[in-house]
Order: sequence, then C-alpha cells, then structure tokens
Amino acid sequence: MSWLSWLLIVRPSSAPSLLLVGMLGSQLGLRVGLQVVQTVMCSQWGTPSSQGLSQDGDVVIGGLFSLNHQHSALNHDYTTLPHYKPCTGFALSPLKYIYAMVFAVEEINLNTALLPGVRLGYRIFDSCARHPWATQGALSMIAGESTSCNLTAHGSISDVYAEEMRVRRVPLSSSQPVPLVIGGASSQTGKILSKILEPISISYLATCPCLSDRRKYPNFFRTIPSDIYQARAMAQLAIHFHWTWIGAVVANNDYGHLAIQVFQEEVKGKGVCVAFIESINRETIVRDARQAALTIQASRAKVILIFCWYTDVEQLFLELARRNITDRQYLASEAWSTSNDLLQNVALSKVASGVVGVAVHSSAISGFESFLRGLHPSHRPHDELLRQFWEQEFGCSPGVTQSDNQSNISTSPPRLHHKGYLPPCIGTESLEGLQHVFTDTSQLRITYNVYLAVYAAAHALHRLLSCPDRDSPSKNNASTCSSPHNVSPLELLKHLNNVNFTTPQGERFYFQGADIPAKYDLVNWQKTPEGSLKLVLLGQVDGFDLHLNQSAIQWSTGSNQVPISVCTKSCPPGTRKARRKGEPVCCFDCIPCGDGEFSNKTGSLHCEQCPLEFWSNDKRTACIPRELDFLSFNETLGITLTTVAVCGAVVTTAVFVVFLCYSHTPMVRANNSELSFLLLVSLKLCFLCSLVFIGRPSVWSCRFQQAAFGISFVLCVSCLQVKTIVVLAAFRSARPGAEALIRWFGPSQQRGSVCLLTCVQIIICATWLSHSPPEPQRDLGFKGSKVTLECAMTSVVGFALVLGYIGLLACICLILAFLARKLPDNFNEAKLITFSMLIFCAVWVAFVPAYVSSPGKYTVAVEIFAILASSYGLLFCIFAPKCFIILLRPERNTKKHLMAK
Repeated sequence: MSWLSWLLIVRPSSAPSLLLVGMLGSQLGLRVGLQVVQTVMCSQWGTPSSQGLSQDGDVVIGGLFSLNHQHSALNHDYTTLPHYKPCTGFALSPLKYIYAMVFAVEEINLNTALLPGVRLGYRIFDSCARHPWATQGALSMIAGESTSCNLTAHGSISDVYAEEMRVRRVPLSSSQPVPLVIGGASSQTGKILSKILEPISISYLATCPCLSDRRKYPNFFRTIPSDIYQARAMAQLAIHFHWTWIGAVVANNDYGHLAIQVFQEEVKGKGVCVAFIESINRETIVRDARQAALTIQASRAKVILIFCWYTDVEQLFLELARRNITDRQYLASEAWSTSNDLLQNVALSKVASGVVGVAVHSSAISGFESFLRGLHPSHRPHDELLRQFWEQEFGCSPGVTQSDNQSNISTSPPRLHHKGYLPPCIGTESLEGLQHVFTDTSQLRITYNVYLAVYAAAHALHRLLSCPDRDSPSKNNASTCSSPHNVSPLELLKHLNNVNFTTPQGERFYFQGADIPAKYDLVNWQKTPEGSLKLVLLGQVDGFDLHLNQSAIQWSTGSNQVPISVCTKSCPPGTRKARRKGEPVCCFDCIPCGDGEFSNKTGSLHCEQCPLEFWSNDKRTACIPRELDFLSFNETLGITLTTVAVCGAVVTTAVFVVFLCYSHTPMVRANNSELSFLLLVSLKLCFLCSLVFIGRPSVWSCRFQQAAFGISFVLCVSCLQVKTIVVLAAFRSARPGAEALIRWFGPSQQRGSVCLLTCVQIIICATWLSHSPPEPQRDLGFKGSKVTLECAMTSVVGFALVLGYIGLLACICLILAFLARKLPDNFNEAKLITFSMLIFCAVWVAFVPAYVSSPGKYTVAVEIFAILASSYGLLFCIFAPKCFIILLRPERNTKKHLMAK
C-alpha cells in the first residue's frame, strides 16, 4: 500500500483537501488542504531534515535537494504505519547544487534586463532522498508554510537531538506559496510531484524517459537529457569504433533494462551485437558482481557496456581486480562516468584505466568559484547548511547562530562531535585557498543543470510578468499583466513551454516538450603519476552529431590503438561473410569469392560479378581486363604445330626434288608424273595453309584460312581421284573393245578433271566468303580470365559445304581405290591411295566431334591437327614407298620390274 493510500485511509478527512491540490480553486482552500496534508505527514512519517535555505522575494521559487543520503533502517511489519527516522550523511555535491541555485537567483536579481523591478526569492529544502519527505517539502512550499513539525511529539528522537534541531531550525518567514519547484533529485520524485502537485517542477537529475510523456506529466520539465539519448550516444561510439561484439552489465531496474533496450534498437542492422547481458541487483550486489566478472572473463568481447550506479560499478571493478582482468575496455553511462569515488580509488586504477564514458554536459559558470570561496558563516548567520559544512571541514563551531523564533543573537550551545564538543572557530578559517571538491568548478555538470533550471524559470517569469503597455491607461492593461505576488502556475506553464534564451555562457536554451536538446560530454579516465585516475574531456555528442578527439584517448591497453572487440574479424577484401547457423550475425565465416567475382571492401556481405570483358584478379579484390587468348606463334602449342607444318612442307619439297631429279625413271613417270608433281604441290599448300590458322585472327586471315584449307585439300584429293581413275582405265583398256578408253582419258582430260573438281570448291568458297565470311570475334562465354579471340563461323552452312565437298571427293576416291587395289602389278598405286584415303577419312571423321567440343583456341588447334595429320598421311602413304624404291632400291625402278606380274 502506498503512502498516499495510507494517508487517505487513516485521515479520510484530509482527502477533500488533498483533492484540492489538483484543482484551480481558491488559494485559501488550497492552502488549508495542504496544511492538513502536511500535518498528517508529519504525524505519521516523522520529521524530515529541517535543514534548508530561504530568501524572501516578490516571486519565490522552491528547491528540493537530497542533501543527506544515509537512511536509517526501516522495518515494514505491516501492523503499524511506517515511521521514518532522520537521515544523515551530509553530501557535498548536493550542497554545491543548492548554492548554484542561490548564486543564480542572486545573479538574476542583479540583472537589470531580466525580471526588472521583480526580486526573486527561494525556499530550499532537504528531501533526504525520501519520496514522502520530498512530497512534504513540496506541499509546504505550495502552502506557504514552514516544514517544521513538532519535534517533541516524537519520542524516537532524543531530547538532545530535538533541542538541537529546534535551535538549528531555519526561520522560513515567508508565507508566499511557490509556483515552481526546482527538483526533485530522482525520476520517482519527479513523477510524484508532477502527478499530485499543481505547480511546475524542473528537475536537474531525473532521467527516466517516461517523464517525456506530456499527457501524463504536463507540468514537468528537466534540464538533463533523457536516458534514451545517452544510450544512443553509446551506440554511436560502438558504431564509430567498429565494436561489433559488446558485453553489457546493467542495473536490474528500469534504468538498466531500458538503456540496453534502446542501445540494441539503435545498433540493430548496423553490425553490432550484444554478446551477453548481466544484471546486478543492489540487494545481491556481491553475488551478481562475481557472476558478471566470470562472464566478462569467459567472453571474447573486449568492450563492456555498463549501465549501473557507481556503487555497483565499484563492487564489480573490485571483483575484476581480484581476478586480474585488466584487458577490457569499458563504456560508462553518465551515472558513474564522472564519479570521484571511483576515480580516486587506487585499487581500481588497473581495471578502470581507459574508461570511455558519456557524461552530463558541463559548462563554466562565470563568478561561481569566487562565490563559493567567498562563503563564510559570518556573512550568512542564518545559513545552517554552511554552518554544518564549516563544522565538518574545519572541525570547529562558527560560534553564533540565530534562532527562528528569536530576534536576538545568542551564543549556540556546545556542538556534539564524536562524543565530544567542537571548539569554537578562531575566525581565520576560509575557503579562499582551500583545494576542495566543494570549491572545484572545473566539472560543473549537475550543478550547471540546476543553474539552467533557475534561469529557465526566470525567463518564463519574465515573459509572464512583462507588460508591453504597462504605462498605458487602458482598462485592458490588467488582463495582460500578472502580479508577481499572484503568479498562476498554469499561466507560467504556457510561457515555460515557449522559453528560448541565450545563457550567460552563450549557449542557446529551449525546451522540446519536457526535455532539452540532448548534449553530452565524452570523457576518458587516464592514469596520473600518483596512481589514481583523472578525467579528460574528449569531445561532445550533440544530438546525433559525434565530435570526438580520438587521438587524445588513452585506452585500457595504455596505447592510442583502438581496441578490437569482434566475434569474428572482418572479412578481408576478396572474401564475403557467410553466417554461422544458430549464431548472431556478428559471428560468421569468410568465404573467398568465386571466379569472375570480387569484393574490394572489408566485411563485404556479397561478392560482385565482374563485367563481361573483365575478370577477377588472383586475390579476388578487383576486376582486370581479360587477356586476349588465341593460338599464337609464341606459345608451346603454336610452336609445336608450326614446327610440324614447316617440317611437312620441307619433306614435301624434298620429295618434290627427288621426283624432279628422277623424273626420267619409270617410278616417277608411272601414272602421269604431272599429277604426282601437282599432288606434291597441293600437299605443300596443305601444310602451309595450317600456318594461316596460327596467330591473332584478323578479317583477312579468317577469310583466307578457310579458303586456302578448302581449295588445297580439294586439289589434293582431286589429284588422287584422277590418279585412281587412270589406274582403273589403264587396266580396263587391256580388255578387248576397250582400247579407246585410255585415249579418252588422256593427260589433258586428267588435268581438266582436276581443274574442274577444284573449280567447284573455289565457287563454293567464293560464294561463302562473299555472303557471310568468318569474322574475328571475342568469345566471352567461356568462364575464365581470358577472352578467346577466334574466327567465328557466321554461316555454318558454308563451312559444312566446304567440308562436305572434300568428304564427298574423298569417299569417291576411297571407293575407286578400293576397287583397284587387287589389280595385277608389282607396284599398284591404288593400294597406296586406299591406305592414304582411309587415314584421311578417319582423321576428318574424328575431327567433327573434336572440333565441336574443343574450347577456345583449342578449336583452331584441332583443325590444324586434322590438316597436318591427313596431309602427313597422304604424303607418307603415297610417296614414301616410291622414294624408298627410288633412293634405296634402284634395281626395282625399271619398267620390266614394274610391268612384271
């Protein structure tokens, strides 16, 4: 059951008055109701700290600060209402916040341009970090009454303490209600104040994103960014430094869970993964810190994100130090990134060195340091806060104080201090030369937020109280101006929403709903010679703009090299990412790009295909122009084929010379020596035409090679065919009645037949080459690093006719030679022709499938091989036996021997 429910149940008579808080009723009813509520709270919750400050003014603004932070134990037995005892633990940081508010008010009162003619006052209370006491203090300020309760009514407080509190009670004489409160110091307090109070609250420390909802909290403002923005800022750092594998330790509350949720949403789709999330509870801090340390030690993540309060971080770092885990880089949230307790703890320096954190934006406040150093109890005799600070720092009592209810100045009773009495101060104590946290204004973060909150309130009041026609006698003047002594919170709310001004520091200030534009400092923890750590400013995060001096960072490794925190190292150029099944996207394998693909960036998701005329290099990092590939004279295959062709031409020439030298012998003169010489010439042309196929294809070479090949072989086969016919005719003429056969097929007819058969091939080639000749073409279809330059057959029909005609003549010649193979003769040339034509036909029958299936330049090589093989077959089968007889068996080179049966 909440404290408000207890209030309504136990004191139902106060409920109507409490409801008046949210209404726009009369000020009298509001104050009466608030006084009733205050009385109930004092009687049930005990006495809050009576410490505070006040200053009268035309307009008074309130302030709630958690000056004391050490709570007494509270047992909830649920049989009696809870009773809070006074808390202790005087904190210096909130004290500095309080005097920042005081300084801002005094500075505004001296400013003739801001709120001219209006004196600003304040009422400041210590909420002791308790929501009920913060509410009681706020209600008291709204009602215009002192927060003092009847201390003697509570037996739980000793008489000495009660008397001391009575003497130290701050005389808050002002009864004017406040329209605006600077506070509270937590998000929960901010929710309570916004829900149950009519006046406006401007918080300097509440960061819960929920408070940005204007429908739920229309009268809430703050001068500190929402936690959403710091999570986004830390996500920007992770993306900037390419940390893709990050661990997280978060507080087990809304602060930690929301922060890591926003962080994950911000890095989604940007290659950053969270390796683990460890939660820390305040109640089980030792156990949770040990578990988090074990997880950090076992993880490959080198960068750890921490969204916790500084006390939780201290316990975690102590556990990490015990395990000597010093090679991790930590990202700090603003909750602990500037903690002096951690920075000054030498035991944590090895672990915490190099921390990079997001901190609340700091700005200098001109004159504030001089103001702090000039504080002295003698100048502020009613300042109980300054008195307590003086006693704590100098160990002496300032000597005199003034009671709230006495007009005379009396000497204060002796002060208790560690079961003894504080001696009186001698008067030489001063803050002028003191090096102290309280007087240090180098890092004014939350302090600056308090300063901004006061100025925001002042500018809103200035807009509300400004009367453009104050001197005009118009009757409507009263409707356009508000009285400083009767400021309406609703009217002030309208002006606060539209506030827009430039601070004395030259920064522009305005509200975006409940928030201000997000702005953070980036800080780095660096080692000092003394062993402790110091805070170094690295840059700023302004909205989504990251301004960072990366060279000034000292990382956890002690060097300026950015630490690497990845599940898998980025894939180098030439490879692509391949996700591992069942693992986060940050864990992957690197697969080399395939042939014809490339990737020129680190961490490529895909390999790109090279353009058609390009191919990937050996490392698959770029595309280079493909090499032109053709059968050249410089390569091994080209040299081999050229050598074989030239040798064939040389051998043919040698045979021609032998035949020419022995042209008078019967072996040469048999079967028409002219045809033999013509056959040798055609064979030489066959050998030489193969050379046309070697080399870079051109328009003329593509046309000439096929014509030369077709005509040379037709001439050769024609000669063999005519020689076979001559053999048949010679033997047939020996039969009765066939004497005239040889006369009709004499030498002239033989030459004519050869010319006629050859002319047919010439006509076919001429028709083919004139209509659709072969053209040099780049073959890009072959998957390789080279582009094949070849003579493309634009007309397959023409090439088929050339080969078909050669095949037809070869088949006829083979048939005729086969029929004449058994004719009686010692040297029957028909047998030689039969063997040569068998080889010829076998070669060209095998050529067709080999030619079709061969890739690139090997197609040309197959055709050259077929030409050379068939040419060598004809040369050796026909002329080798004859040369053997002519050169080695001259006794057989006689007419008698040749004609013998």
